[in-house]
Order: sequence, then C-alpha cells, then structure tokens
Amino acid sequence: MAVNAEYSKCVKLLRAYIDLMKLRVVELLIITTLPAMVLAEKGLPSFGLVAATLIGGTLAAGSSNAFNMVIEAETDKLMARTSKRPLVIGSVTRIQAIVFASLIGILSLVIFQLFTTTLAMLLTALAIFYYVVIYTIILKPNTSQNIVWGGAAGCMPVLIGWAAVTGSLTWVPVAFFFVIFFWTPPHFWALAIKYKEDYSAAGIPMLPSVASQSNVISQMWFHTIAMVVASAAMIQLAGLPVWAFCATVLLGALFTFQLFALKENSDNYNKVAAGIFHWSITYLSLFSVLLVAAQLLSA
Repeated sequence: MAVNAEYSKCVKLLRAYIDLMKLRVVELLIITTLPAMVLAEKGLPSFGLVAATLIGGTLAAGSSNAFNMVIEAETDKLMARTSKRPLVIGSVTRIQAIVFASLIGILSLVIFQLFTTTLAMLLTALAIFYYVVIYTIILKPNTSQNIVWGGAAGCMPVLIGWAAVTGSLTWVPVAFFFVIFFWTPPHFWALAIKYKEDYSAAGIPMLPSVASQSNVISQMWFHTIAMVVASAAMIQLAGLPVWAFCATVLLGALFTFQLFALKENSDNYNKVAAGIFHWSITYLSLFSVLLVAAQLLSA
C-alpha cells in the first residue's frame, strides 16, 4: 500500500510539472516550426536536427509557460479557467516551479547550442525573455493591446526553426513571423470573448473585457486581413507554386468568412466567437501543411 501511495504521489507530481508547461499551447508552436525548417532546407531537414529543434523548442516554451504561471499564481486564483493550475491548487510549490522552469529553459538553450546554431539559441533566449518579462510582467496587466505586442513571442519559433537550419534569417521567415503576428490577436480574442468575465475579475485588461463589441470586431477584422496579406506575401517570397498561392487565398477567404457572422449584440455572439477560435487553429494547421507540401512538391 505504501508503495502504491508513493507511486501515485510521483505520478501526480509529474503531471503537475507537465501541466506547468501547457503542452497543448506548445503544439501550435511546433506546427509552425517544422514548415519553417522545411522551407529553409528546401526539402526535409535531417531527423536529428528536427528532433533537437522541436525538443528544444518544447522545453523553451514550457519554461516560459511555467514562469508565466509562477508570476500569475495570484490572478489565476481569480479566474475559473485557471483556478485548477498546479500552483493554485498546491500540486507544486513556487520554488519547485521556478527551479523546474529554470532547468528546462537552460536545457533548451544547451540543446539549441549543441545541436543547431548559435543564432537559433540566441533567438530562443530572446523568446523566453520576451514572453516572461515583456508580455507577462509588463504588457499583459497594463494594456488591452497586450496580446498584439506580446504575441510576438509566439511568432519566434518560425525564426528559430529557420535559423536552426541555416544559421541566418531572410525575408521568408520574417514574412512567416508576421503571418502569426497578425493571426494571434483574432485567435486569442475569440477565446477571450468567452472568458471576458474571468479577465475582468482578475483585473487583466484583455480587449474583449474592456472594449465594446464593435471595437473588438473591427480589430479582429484588421488583423485577419493583415494575416491573409502576409500569408500571400510569404508564398511569393518563398517562391512556391501558383497553386499554393491560390490555396492560401482560399484559406484566407474561409477565415474572413467566419467573421461575417460575428455581429455585436447578437444572441450567438459567444458561440460564433468560439467557432472562430477553433477555425483559427485549423487555419494555421492547414497553412503549415500547405507550406510543407508546396515546398516538397516543388523541390
């Protein structure tokens, strides 16, 4: 019985550390890193390089997310969506979380330095710093445009993936960066609409909790159109086939079509927003698959 109890305790602790990393969020970063590597290589990079980059990227993102939970432990208590996080329910202590976040962050940088390039390692360090300090500490509690500028941290994996292959950057990964930069606000605001009361309770000025519905909708339109333009520009800069450009425009049209149903003061406002959130993930996933397919088929 004592052995079973100890085993159960270890499993719960392991699960708590995994929860600190927010791996479901990390999935989206991986989805964009691999296409950037394929475009940089103009084909399939070596398995070892891909593995090192994805493992290093996962650890870096997990470190950032863990530090985020340490910093926001008190506000997480005030939000129903985050009230079950490890630090809130006491699955891990603050010190344990800090040590864990630090160790996996350092490990990620070591992996990038040893198995990829110095530029990829430096960009990874910048991404961790930006997410933890610039976004979590400075932007998120102080401006309704937090996710706009703070979202730049989530765009870094495409630069890191490219740099891991080439050790340099070109306009192609920069364009990919802006695709995700403009994709992030409508993606996140669509989710924040559902949880706007949570953000209000925690005193976090997320746009849907502090601005009118018309303001939110107009800003979602602006960023969505900019995302479609950036996506099309990236296809051109990467020299991908015409059919890839046409498919990109079609994907963008499908995304913008979702926004037409988002009308202020409508009875299904929250439901439509939830649909946009899920479609945004589909968009990014399909766009990433499209990039890989177009590059491999045209190589």
